[in-house]
Amino acid sequence: MKSRHRTAAPDLGPAASRQEQLIRPQRSRRPWLRSAEGHDKGVERPWISPRDLWAEALSGVLARPVRSALTTLGTVLGIGTLVITIGVASTAANQIVGRFDALTATSVSVVVPPPPPSSDALPLVDWQGIDAVDRLAGVESSAALAESDKTAAVQVRANDVVTPGGVSGQTLAVVAASSSLPAAVRGDVTAGRFYDTGDIDRHDRVAVLGDQAAHLLGIKGVEDAPAVFFDGHSFTVIGILGRFEREQRLSTSVILPPTTAKDRLGLDLVNRVLINTSLGAAQQVARQSPTALSPNNAKALTVLAPPDLSKARKGVQGDVNGLFLVLGLVSLIVGAIGIANVTLVTVMERVGEIGLRRALGASRRQIAGQFLMESTTIGLLGGVIGAALGMVVVVSVSALKDWTPVLDGRLALGAPVAGALVGLLAGVYPSLRASRMEPVEALRAPS
Repeated sequence: MKSRHRTAAPDLGPAASRQEQLIRPQRSRRPWLRSAEGHDKGVERPWISPRDLWAEALSGVLARPVRSALTTLGTVLGIGTLVITIGVASTAANQIVGRFDALTATSVSVVVPPPPPSSDALPLVDWQGIDAVDRLAGVESSAALAESDKTAAVQVRANDVVTPGGVSGQTLAVVAASSSLPAAVRGDVTAGRFYDTGDIDRHDRVAVLGDQAAHLLGIKGVEDAPAVFFDGHSFTVIGILGRFEREQRLSTSVILPPTTAKDRLGLDLVNRVLINTSLGAAQQVARQSPTALSPNNAKALTVLAPPDLSKARKGVQGDVNGLFLVLGLVSLIVGAIGIANVTLVTVMERVGEIGLRRALGASRRQIAGQFLMESTTIGLLGGVIGAALGMVVVVSVSALKDWTPVLDGRLALGAPVAGALVGLLAGVYPSLRASRMEPVEALRAPS
């Protein structure tokens, strides 16, 4: 019996090896057409890495630098406008609140209603009640005022002799005030002095004129002890009060000591209390002052306090932001339309390239991803440049206006992201159109 032996394949030498290598599928060296061996019957599946996708997109952007720069300009203007408007609005709002009149922010007024005419009840606030207000934390000065409709317009003369052709008098208001009035109205005694507790205790017939009242009456100084006359009474002028920062209407008034006003005019009921506070203490003093002035009838008093500065800042900033934010969004929409338009034109110009890549194995997803990445890159570059230019403009405007620039770090970091998002959204339609092209039709299209 002859044994069977398996015959070995003949060795054809190096020529066969080279032929076998030619038959084997080669791995493409193009980054956008790399392939990995599939698991189903040896089918190769094309894929592209994010790094290669980014490289291809960047190459597409840099291939037409002028067009890419003009397209990026739209996003630069949109993002830059957003950063500038929000930054300038925040800076302006902060400046407005920073320049918020400190006088208004520290001035508190308490209005005391008059008692019923038929009531024998005691006044809600007496002249000594303001001492309790002075002891409150944050109070710098306070004063009580007494006014009435009967003394709101009084004929006041500077002398008791009526000369033909001369001015017989002026219609002025007469008020009573505590001796701390100059500090409460933040005024200065420009001539003479203001009455003190001694004048009040002695019921002296003295008066202090507001600077405008003294000018109307022709009184320029108090060295000669001038007098004023009204309601059949004479009062020696001992001082002139001027430079009012608060209650400027008192500049046309005749101011009397409380005891003198009560004796001569029956003006003795306190109807207003002026309080000056430290910056930031107004709200607290406004809550505590009614109880300090009238513990048993605190709810009957009306307090006029300045608004909260933090709320004012938020309100001003919100209004300004809302106004200018619309302009930034319009510019951003215009930039997005520009990116979409240029990306679509680029797709139409690169039909042959798209057809060639599809014929070589590139998938629809890869074609769409490439153009999406290009539009996103343009938006990202526009966002970075726009945010940088916007911050430079905000700082420059603040420097010219001598303001303190207010820049939100989240806005600076979010602007490039917003630009990339705009580019991504703008490239959706052109990318879909590019991915739907058939290889044969794309290759036949005229270049």
